This record gives sequence, structure tokens and C-alpha cells, in this order.
Amino acid sequence: MKLSKRLTQIESMVMPGYTHIWDCCCDHGLLGAELLSRQAAEHVHFVDVLPELIDRLTDKLQRFYLHLHAAWHTHCLDVAALPLGQYSGKQLIIIAGVGGTLMTRFIQAIHQRNPTANIDFLLCPVHQEYGLRQQLIALGFSLKQENLVKDNQRFYEILLVSTGQEQTGVCRNISPIGDVIWQVGTPEQERVAKGYLNKTLKHYQNMQWGNSEDVQHVIDAYRAVVIGYSGA
Repeated sequence: MKLSKRLTQIESMVMPGYTHIWDCCCDHGLLGAELLSRQAAEHVHFVDVLPELIDRLTDKLQRFYLHLHAAWHTHCLDVAALPLGQYSGKQLIIIAGVGGTLMTRFIQAIHQRNPTANIDFLLCPVHQEYGLRQQLIALGFSLKQENLVKDNQRFYEILLVSTGQEQTGVCRNISPIGDVIWQVGTPEQERVAKGYLNKTLKHYQNMQWGNSEDVQHVIDAYRAVVIGYSGA
């Protein structure tokens, strides 16, 4: 099955060098299967909390992916309880398809259980991006890459971040509202960035008008965004 724009973008951000990749909240396993097919790591782990989903996925992997040199593993467990300590080498944890608040809980738990582990996180939250970014900043994580994609009329931020234990020249500080996602190279990227910015501003303005919480500082931050266009 062909990957969606969102999953294609996530897949493209997985660089070589990982020993273990964890595809969390893996749904039907499409992303992990693509990574397994191109042997993106020595080991690809599929993780979901639903037993029936993991059973179906295990059966599929046994039928179609036994011939690969890369090994696959399935785990029926909460993402917060990933057994990272049982494995050595560079690890990438992919979490997508859940809200930023739940994603934050997963990341905090993983980091607390593995405070010195060499981990990268590839994250694609559904809403609550600002809160997630704030928590990543508080944890001292650094940014390796970030992208913005529009898929099926919805916008998604995708962030590749590091625990900060392995600083390199390609890492930078995480912005609470994003930085690179506002730097566009094509008219289509410009339309996506402007559409996302307008949608995000409207969301927080509605929150402010509804008096559910004071988010004026968030509104001010997004109002200050300048979308940079350098041409094709």
C-alpha cells in the first residue's frame, strides 16, 4: 500500500546510522514495513498497545518479510514502557498519530527511564504542537530537522530531535513555534506555511476569546512569524 504524504515525509527523515528503529503506535505497520523493506536499520520494532493489531501485523510480517537481512520485532505494550535498556546501539523512536499531550507523556517517561541513552525521536503530533515543543525544550532536547506537510486537508509538523547526549554541528535549539518550517523554497510550500500559520493563529485566538486560558503570549509569538521565500 502506498504511503500517505505524511508517512512519506516521516520516512524520508530517517537517516542511516540507527541500530534500532521503533515504530510506535504503528497502526497497520505501513511506515515500519517501508523502513524494513529498505533496511533502514539492523532492527525495526513495531509497537502498539492493541493485542489484535499486533497479532495481525505479526502474521503479515511472518508471511512477507522473513527473507530480509534486517530483523523485525513486534511488541504489544505502552510506548512509555519501551524496553530500550535491553538493546545496544543508536536508537530512533518514531511516534506519530497521537496528540501532543499524550506524546509528551510518552517522551517524559522514556527519558526518565533512560536518562543517559543515545536516543533520537521522530515526532508527528496531532495538535498540541506548541505544548510538545515547550516540553522538548524543558528536557534539553536539540533539533536535527523539522518539516511541515499538508496531507488530506490537515497540517502536520514533523520534528526529528535528539536527547542532547550526542551534540553535532547539525543540531540546533528547538523553537517553541518552529523555525525551519517557515522557510520555504517553492510556491506550494509557501501556501502550506501560510495556511498553517493562519489556522494556528485562529485556533489560539478562539481559545483566548473563549477565556479557556490565557494564550496571548502564544498568539504574539505566531503573529511575529515571517515566512521566508527564497524561490525554487
